[in-house]
Amino acid sequence: MASSISSDTRTQVVQIYDNLPTYACAKCSAVVALQDELISKAFSGRDGRGYLMHSACNVKLGVKEERPLLTGLHSVADVFCMGCNDRLGWYYHSASEHSQKYKEGKYLLEKEKIIKDNAWTLDE
Repeated sequence: MASSISSDTRTQVVQIYDNLPTYACAKCSAVVALQDELISKAFSGRDGRGYLMHSACNVKLGVKEERPLLTGLHSVADVFCMGCNDRLGWYYHSASEHSQKYKEGKYLLEKEKIIKDNAWTLDE
């Protein structure tokens, strides 16, 4: 699976959210999530703040591994942008603590790795 992380997937990036507020990769501007998918901004990533998201698009998963995080041991996989292969955060496969089960199947996107696009238009 590691070989798929570094493979060229730029042609697979889909821009499907016309005129909707989104989050995009800060490096290549590929859309990675709708702003409506945001669950919480009160998370910590590797390099600072992180956003917990219901879903993400234009991303690929790295190798699943057990990782000790601030809230206990979790089974996670790093999340990479399909446009530029930059690491954006991780995906929660499972949590060992019962109180953390709500994270399973969710994405943690690091604030410093994404940009907010409100899809505003100026009336002329």
